[in-house]
Amino acid sequence: MATGHEHTVKAFDNDIGVLRALISQMGGLAEEAIANAMLALQRNDQVLAKQVRKNDKRIDALEAEIERLAVQIIALRAPMADDLREVVAALKIAAVVERIGDYAKNIAKRIPMIYGERNDTRIEAISVLPAMAQVASEMVHDVLNAFSARDPDMAILVHERDKALDDFYNSIFRVLVTFMVENPKTISQVAHLLFVAKNIERIGDHATNVAEMVHYAATGRYMNDRESDEPFGM
Repeated sequence: MATGHEHTVKAFDNDIGVLRALISQMGGLAEEAIANAMLALQRNDQVLAKQVRKNDKRIDALEAEIERLAVQIIALRAPMADDLREVVAALKIAAVVERIGDYAKNIAKRIPMIYGERNDTRIEAISVLPAMAQVASEMVHDVLNAFSARDPDMAILVHERDKALDDFYNSIFRVLVTFMVENPKTISQVAHLLFVAKNIERIGDHATNVAEMVHYAATGRYMNDRESDEPFGM
């Protein structure tokens, strides 16, 4: 016969399982929003862009559900130590993923403005931006898998990929600014594309922030603490 303690532990484990599933579902919607926003950009698909903006409400609703469940777990289960860190991390991660969804929505909002002037000049960066977005989306996917698996090593790998994304952004930024200078009539279009690139770069930054949360939740140590443990700071 199960004791009261065993029942409490099982109930907590069930709640954590639901919390992880909701985070995973929310992350899947954010990844889908990024992919669809970039597809709409490539194709000048105004209908798809509008759908991305509309679907953001589903991400917002999941964040609210995660927040309610996390508060309920803390109030009823009184988790301690690593269990508490995981619940708090889930609460923070949900807020970050909601922000990632907002960036995808912001990209979708810019599409009518990018194509609205009927400018015939082809801007090559439009075909490059989806590759940058793919890197950012993969970072989001992998870091949420790291949270689900409580895998600090996977979180570190995601964190380390942020520099490659920053380099990608800096390269596109230079290309776009050069193009804008050489083709003044495209200034408005390029300005919106620069915002798109920045939004993608920020998605990567948020994935990196989540990686730090995942590492702390799993180990109780901040990611930067790893460096101080290595001999001679190497």
